[in-house]
Amino acid sequence: MKAWQVLAHGEPEKALSLSEIPAPEPGPGQLLVRVRAVALNFPDVMLCRGEYQIRPELPFTPGVELCGEVTAVGDGVDQARVGTRVIGNPALPAGALAEYALMNAAEAFGAPDSLDDAQAAAFHIAYQTAWFALHRRAGLKPGETVLVHAAAGGVGSAAVQVAKAAGATVIGVVGGAQKAQAARELGADLVVDRTAEDFIGVVKQATGGRGVDVVFDPVGGAAYAGSTKCIAFEGRIVVVGFAGGTIPAPPLNHALVKNYSILGLHWGLYKVRDPASVAAAHEELVRLADQGVIKPLISDRIGLDGVVEALTTLGAGGTTGRVAVLLP
Repeated sequence: MKAWQVLAHGEPEKALSLSEIPAPEPGPGQLLVRVRAVALNFPDVMLCRGEYQIRPELPFTPGVELCGEVTAVGDGVDQARVGTRVIGNPALPAGALAEYALMNAAEAFGAPDSLDDAQAAAFHIAYQTAWFALHRRAGLKPGETVLVHAAAGGVGSAAVQVAKAAGATVIGVVGGAQKAQAARELGADLVVDRTAEDFIGVVKQATGGRGVDVVFDPVGGAAYAGSTKCIAFEGRIVVVGFAGGTIPAPPLNHALVKNYSILGLHWGLYKVRDPASVAAAHEELVRLADQGVIKPLISDRIGLDGVVEALTTLGAGGTTGRVAVLLP
């Protein structure tokens, strides 16, 4: 089968090679899936660089999110799953950027019928992250105001939709006019282009000086620092990631004086510590998708040969929404 392989750590254009390798075989509790679509994620770039929390032995196939069709199952897995369309995270090192991939059966979920392959591939990580950040960690209530950083990005675009579905008012922060338009189309009530205006002042003006109840921050750095200046009394800042490249070192006396909470989210831990909650979130998200309330923003659909260029653009923060790799 064809597969992208990381032969040596580095930027995608140096690390990746399109190779012909044997198809993997499912072990106990696993599924072999024919990959139909892959949603590219920032962790794919980090895997190439060797900077992700998981470091598979070289060589390996990256790609952490897919939609595929089950073609075979390992011991202990119901044969009825063969032929079904599933989404989720592949079992590295047999990642998604290949014609076939392995998945742990317990972590493979039914693909929503309302979404095509590209949309379904992008439905798992970002929407689960947004759901757990806003509902499980922040306890979002209808009528509250949510500030979403990188609101036109992969996980930020999901957070905008999940927050709107919960009855919140959403202020989205983006970088550039094109991304601002995308955030508006996603449903953000107010969009701030950080390249043209200061989001702190806009937020304070829009909330009458009160600030926002919840901050969804996958960026870190200046985004986090600015959020602490426009968070409301008893507000919650959910730290999701550091795509901006700078990990904040917050002065905790500020959180004490202003009476706000700083919450971390490592969604992957729920798969280990509370898998039932992941399955329950999936059911609720599918319900919202089938109602047409949420739908992944797919900005580009590319073939397997376009992966290196797309990951390079993604790593530089140049993508809007999600880039999906479609396989025949």
